[in-house]
Amino acid sequence: MVSLITGGAGFIGSHLAEALVARGEQVIILDDLSTGAIENIRHLRKEPSVRCVFESIMNRSLLAELVDETDTVFHLAAAVGVRRIIESPVQTIETNVKGTELVFEVAAKKRKLVFLASTSEVYGKNGKAPFCEDDDIVLGPTTKTRWSYATSKALDEFLALSYWKEKKLPVVIGRLFNTVGPRQTGRYGMVLPSFVSQALQGGPITVFGTGKQSRCFGYVADAVEAILRLVATDRAVGEVVNIGNDAEITIEQLARLVKARTRSDSPVTFVPYDRAYEPGFEDMPRRIPSLNKLVRLTGFRPRTPLPIIIDEVAAHYAAKRPLAAAVSV
Repeated sequence: MVSLITGGAGFIGSHLAEALVARGEQVIILDDLSTGAIENIRHLRKEPSVRCVFESIMNRSLLAELVDETDTVFHLAAAVGVRRIIESPVQTIETNVKGTELVFEVAAKKRKLVFLASTSEVYGKNGKAPFCEDDDIVLGPTTKTRWSYATSKALDEFLALSYWKEKKLPVVIGRLFNTVGPRQTGRYGMVLPSFVSQALQGGPITVFGTGKQSRCFGYVADAVEAILRLVATDRAVGEVVNIGNDAEITIEQLARLVKARTRSDSPVTFVPYDRAYEPGFEDMPRRIPSLNKLVRLTGFRPRTPLPIIIDEVAAHYAAKRPLAAAVSV
């Protein structure tokens, strides 16, 4: 079996590639390194079963060639992170919509199975919890940049399901909820790696907003296992499925848990959203997935406890720090 991973040098993509290699499969990684990093896949580049192509998915002829060589396409390439979305809205929309359209267009010619990585952001401001896959999408106004990402990913889902219904392209859509673990960067606003990095450096752990907003954090290895089980399940084709952990925690509690697990003296401070992002920034008070559909289709329920995830992220950052210091010298 040969798998193509778009965005394969990214956080989730690199872990997915690792898992596929461990299964004895061949992997093609396609990434333009706009948010991915060579460091994430350096250990994989030595594997004879891995081929790395550093190019944009917007290169249609190349994409078509790579898709032809594969059995399954894992489409993870996307503009991600709240900060990046606000700072680069044009790139967010173009990458998420045009890139996805190209993937489906070339995959449909040979009816290659496509896994589309979507996001819990598509639920928007829906006040219901937990979120079920057929719940209403409630988004803010187009004047708020923050909603461009959710809108673009919702359009990706509509496009995927349209290709399935009209062209019989087999697609599986996974709505990922706050996936965390080693290799994730806080550069684009991801909260857990930001908190861990701040705690290890001894600076303030900065919580945006009141800290009362709650989230559920799923371990990247669990997310990868869910993805692989879904693409191996015929009943998942043409379906949208939540992927995440359903253990809820407030962001303030997360900051204090990170502080405790890292034995840090860092103070926990609060920064208003208007200062952290943009005037009028909107956030959701709760975001909790219903995992019933995932369990029904695959028999798998992600359960890795958050303290263990924090310990692994902290160990990853601690291991990187001596290397960074040696490079700077």
